[in-house]
Amino acid sequence: MYVDMMLMIQTCPAFIGSLFVVCFFTSVAVHGVYAMEDNAYPALTTIPWDHSPITVYIDNVNVPEHYSPTYKEQVEYAMAYWEKGGNGHLAYEPEFRLVDSESEADIYIVWVENLEKDAGVENGVAGFARPYEVNGKYMRVNIVLEVGNYEGHAWKQYGDANMRELAKHELGHALGLGHSTDRRDIMYPTYDQKDNIDPLLVERTRPFIYAAVIVSAITVSLSVISWLRYRGKRRSIEDKFLGGKHGRS
Repeated sequence: MYVDMMLMIQTCPAFIGSLFVVCFFTSVAVHGVYAMEDNAYPALTTIPWDHSPITVYIDNVNVPEHYSPTYKEQVEYAMAYWEKGGNGHLAYEPEFRLVDSESEADIYIVWVENLEKDAGVENGVAGFARPYEVNGKYMRVNIVLEVGNYEGHAWKQYGDANMRELAKHELGHALGLGHSTDRRDIMYPTYDQKDNIDPLLVERTRPFIYAAVIVSAITVSLSVISWLRYRGKRRSIEDKFLGGKHGRS
């Protein structure tokens, strides 16, 4: 049999090419199966809500010390993200409607200072969504977001971009999606910090920035006025003593 195989290889060069092609496509097929398993996208439930629109109450009244007024806007951006299709893994098109009270809300969104400290969750969790389900449908989802975390003993406030990503992720859970294995997906369980800009610091320093701009403008204006006066006096002196023959300035 070995002799027959060697003879086939020697007399039929195409045999080697055919064998290579078979091995290649077999490898691709096996890899594809494993890739599909690795990238499987788990859904907590396919269509969790039995009505539309989904009402949302964003609690910007009962807020922690370091809450930024800009956070509410970030949640609204996150809602628009999912209404426009989000990450493309929803089996339906959600529609949201903001309401004025918690009692009217299907989704209730609230902030705490720090989840590890205030809710006893493990370190590194920045938000969570807790659905209340009846007969396979969501009746209510509570979303809790923290406004910052501790790096050692130093407080780290979340910027607007971070809060927007957190809100997108937790709203994804409220819409029935589980965690993704794709690091680029908004439903991946951890995320990179998007910015380090403290919105409260920006808000507190904005008046000083405006004041600095005004002072700078006044300083420049006074300098220009002073230079023009100097220029006028110099011309007067030149006219008086040089008979109108001006030097170069």
